[in-house]
Amino acid sequence: MDIYSSKLSPVLDIGVGVFLIVIAGLSIVGNVLVLVVAYRRSSKMKPPEMLSINLSVTDLGAAISMYPLAALSAWNHRWLGGDGTCVYYGLVGFFFGTASIMNLTVMAVVRFAVSVNKLSPREQISRRTVKILCAWIWLYAFTWALLPIIGWGRYGPEPFGLSCSLAWRWMKVDGFSFVITIMCFNLAFPSLIIVTCYFGISLKLYCTYRNCIKGGLQIPNIVKMNRRLLIIAILISAGFIVSWTPYGLVNLWYVLRSGDPLPPEVTLLPCLFAKCATVYNPLIYYTFSKRFKREVRHLCTLCCIGSSPSQVVVNQSGDSMVSQRHNQATVIGINQLLDRSYCPGDANNAPG
Repeated sequence: MDIYSSKLSPVLDIGVGVFLIVIAGLSIVGNVLVLVVAYRRSSKMKPPEMLSINLSVTDLGAAISMYPLAALSAWNHRWLGGDGTCVYYGLVGFFFGTASIMNLTVMAVVRFAVSVNKLSPREQISRRTVKILCAWIWLYAFTWALLPIIGWGRYGPEPFGLSCSLAWRWMKVDGFSFVITIMCFNLAFPSLIIVTCYFGISLKLYCTYRNCIKGGLQIPNIVKMNRRLLIIAILISAGFIVSWTPYGLVNLWYVLRSGDPLPPEVTLLPCLFAKCATVYNPLIYYTFSKRFKREVRHLCTLCCIGSSPSQVVVNQSGDSMVSQRHNQATVIGINQLLDRSYCPGDANNAPG
């Protein structure tokens, strides 16, 4: 049997190809907007925000290097290129997937460290530190992606024949240790760290809220802003984990289960769902970040109806002054509020 031929119906093949092109287009447009907005305000960007940019690079890289090839293969009803492109596709997918989950893990740890130490991101994390963390993320992902090439694990076609990844069906015996290891170090442990860090941040924010309510104070805007930032971070992490967990569980079941293989459609759906992870982040930014939404609308205005240079300069200078005052107030407000926060049952930290 030809391992690279589609195991799906021709109509479903066409539908899969259209779906992948739509996802690729949305991902490319959304993440390019994130990078353009980041470039426009690079001088005012705080060091931890570089991790969000790094995440957009991983999503954009996956959308450009993978989805068009998979879509063309679906329309061809057979994987294009044979063994060479299959290994390439599997390696690139594993590389960008690992980089994304580790980037989210590092983001969670950095946010937790800043929250616990009650310092502003600029004071707590330097640009050099963030650059080292980004380099470590890429090196970690590249190392894992190379392991199947040098003999531990294997790349191969998916059961439905229109995509390539780790060769789950051939790793039931020879690569079983590799499967368990990657599930632990590239899905389970990072997910646990992310959940733990954001739980700790949420608890700290809850303590601040309760402190304000018990003191009869109005909830400050700075607290509301940090709640919104926390929601963005949690949604981004949850979107990735929820997207990839079904894929990981189905393939783990495929490896552990003996007997007849799973139907092609059963293995197809989690794969397509996982590919949607590259689209979520820009949508989350646009929905919850007023600054990102404002910048995107400004870019659309420049592209669609144009704007005079003087208007652009005035808008940018005004935004810069507002942003600078906002950042100063943010640093002062966080330290004051967190210094006065206390947790349930901690009488020693109760406000006087």
